[in-house]
Amino acid sequence: MARLDDTDRQLLTLLQEDDRQPLAALSEKIGIAVSTINDRIKRLVRSGMIAGFHARIAPEAVGLNLLAFIMVCWSSPKVEAIFLERVKASDDVLECHHVTGAWNYLLKVRVATTRDLERFLSETIKSVDGVERTETLITLSSAKETWKVSLPASVPS
Repeated sequence: MARLDDTDRQLLTLLQEDDRQPLAALSEKIGIAVSTINDRIKRLVRSGMIAGFHARIAPEAVGLNLLAFIMVCWSSPKVEAIFLERVKASDDVLECHHVTGAWNYLLKVRVATTRDLERFLSETIKSVDGVERTETLITLSSAKETWKVSLPASVPS
């Protein structure tokens, strides 16, 4: 993993706030040449520190009003590969996490309606042979939701 200096941390912080800032604006805020900013961004992308640049869509603006967290459980290890194949193929799944405790996986799912959630559960999750149980939590509101990560003072090499 690449080491971050103070300039890299400043640059990553600014890019997380708004990745569409002109290089000249970033250069002015950080106090280094535009060409250096450009080189640093390319290096951060190559090193995998920056995973990509994307438009962040407001889900409600496109009709995806229901956010749910779904916990999924099974006993047989043979279930996992099929389950992950289905989850990766679904556009409804925003995140999929292998977790500790009584559950195997935690999913973050975004759909339009409860009917769509029911369809997702029956067609994508419960149709996987071996899935024993699920628990679904429907989000009423979100006090905080971010894509920004906290940058440590130093990243180990």
